[in-house]
Amino acid sequence: MSIREKRITTMTNKSVRILAMSLAVGLLSALALWLASSMVKAQQPDVVTLMSKALADIPGKEVVMITVEFPPRGADPVHKHDAHGFIYVLEGSVVMQVKGGREVTLTPGQTFYEGPDDVHVVGRNASTTKSAKILALLVKDKGAPIFVPVK
Repeated sequence: MSIREKRITTMTNKSVRILAMSLAVGLLSALALWLASSMVKAQQPDVVTLMSKALADIPGKEVVMITVEFPPRGADPVHKHDAHGFIYVLEGSVVMQVKGGREVTLTPGQTFYEGPDDVHVVGRNASTTKSAKILALLVKDKGAPIFVPVK
């Protein structure tokens, strides 16, 4: 094998190693992003509508009753309801705060209120190991969404 052939073989082997390393780094990065997005999705609360009832004596208004179950480390994005929200903690411990208010930690049997103009800046499970569950009664305009994201 001539010096020129040896140099080409060495460069080819080096190029193959660089390509293999680049592919490995790319695959590991993709795997890390997939795992991170899976973890974020897993932390979203589960919202279940229990009932909705038009208020016959208050035209244009309705009450919606929902439960929100927060998995460990689960949290709401910043939002508002355009409703009067009456919150009751059923299980676990939750941290709540509306813009301009103080952050409070609530346990089973405790309550929280959100007005139609309030922006809910903190709503999360206080625990990293146990789920938390709240019951919410929302008095709102009939047909209006129960959740309005705020940026």
